[in-house]
Amino acid sequence: MLELYHTVNSVCAQKVRIELAEKDLDWESHRMTLRGDQFDEAYLKLNPNGVVPTLIHDGQPVIESSVILYYLEDCFPDVRLMPKDPMGRVTVRLFNKFIDEYVHNACTVLTFAIAFRTRFQKMDPVNRESYLSGAPNQKRSDYKRDVIAHGLDSKFCVEAVGHFIKLLQWIERATLDHDYLAGGEFSLADIAVIPYVIRLDMLRLAPMLHSYPHVAAWYERTRKRPAVERAIVSGMTAVDRAPFEEISVDPWPAIGRMVEQA
Repeated sequence: MLELYHTVNSVCAQKVRIELAEKDLDWESHRMTLRGDQFDEAYLKLNPNGVVPTLIHDGQPVIESSVILYYLEDCFPDVRLMPKDPMGRVTVRLFNKFIDEYVHNACTVLTFAIAFRTRFQKMDPVNRESYLSGAPNQKRSDYKRDVIAHGLDSKFCVEAVGHFIKLLQWIERATLDHDYLAGGEFSLADIAVIPYVIRLDMLRLAPMLHSYPHVAAWYERTRKRPAVERAIVSGMTAVDRAPFEEISVDPWPAIGRMVEQA
């Protein structure tokens, strides 16, 4: 039996839901709010990092989204999402490593600066600080404090944009001669990356793709896959979409300047 603790808007959880959909696996949903429930004692026993997703397989927890991707591939190989050739498998691992080490934090920075900042600014300062100081990863809380205070003027935004530019450059090179990131077939590399490019689009930063024609083609091809649609777009409620639809100031002028200066 498979169970997943997740939220709709978590890019890490989106990766896992895409793989579950591609493999047509049945799973039980435990939807969280991330407004403090991730720090509940019972949940921290499953995931000491206090983040989503957490996969439960026959009672055993598996944490870290990239680890979960590989785990599901090992356990349910009938629908293959790892290339057969060694170099293709290397490509999958490199994209996952780059996402984990650089792009995910960059995504957090830009999402908080553009979409989530208003909600946190409206919180009682004591409650906001209690939420941030209670997180196991205090370095990430430092990012959030700064972007909540300074928005796109945060010192972390330029670096975040730089990481996304590098990701787009990687995608462009990978898709010069292939439809997908690790070759001719859809793989765990595409699953790892597509939520982050969709997030750029939702943050009204799609102009970042304009300099990369192969990225744009890959994006349209990949986001139209039924599993991607089901795992990300169709599962969003009005509440899930609200932070992105209510962005009041166009972020592109400021981000565009960062792109030009990168």
